[in-house]
Amino acid sequence: MRRAVFLLVPLILLTGCKTKTAKPAPTASETPVASIAGVQTYTGLSRKHLAKGEYGITYPQSPPVGGAHSPVWLKCGVYAGELPKVNVVHSLEHGGVWITYPPHAPQATVSQLEQYYGANHEFVMVSPYAGQEAPVEVTAWGAQLKLTSPTDPRLLQFIQAYAGNGPEKGLTCASSGATLEQVIPFDASQQ
Repeated sequence: MRRAVFLLVPLILLTGCKTKTAKPAPTASETPVASIAGVQTYTGLSRKHLAKGEYGITYPQSPPVGGAHSPVWLKCGVYAGELPKVNVVHSLEHGGVWITYPPHAPQATVSQLEQYYGANHEFVMVSPYAGQEAPVEVTAWGAQLKLTSPTDPRLLQFIQAYAGNGPEKGLTCASSGATLEQVIPFDASQQ
């Protein structure tokens, strides 16, 4: 019965997601354009939902900025551990903004970054991410900004410009996303 509940919840969540198959990446006019210094943008990102056996995907950017992903998106929030990329990428498609920091970051930095969740709790995720280049990185669908400090004003500007502006609008990752306890067994069943 417990397994049935874990599998049923992601399936219920899928009913709200319109991207059942691969669709073309948004055109330039559909992608938000923010004049924030240092933002790197990416186009031509796949919006394909991964099928069983396709979960070994690698992304060209780290953290990933978009691409093929799990059909189950992750609930926005503050996380103490690393997150499954395939689920976060789907949250980005829904307009999520992902703030990441190295796992060894000082607690003061982590606390400052966690406060940005309050800037837009419907669309912001905060978590550690091993191997990233900068002390702070903020990512949205097709856009990424590397920062040296959590107090850089461009971090809030990025959130204001990109939160809720993914190519698949209409659902937030906070209100409708799945919890880690739901996505981990679902993803494991898809390997």
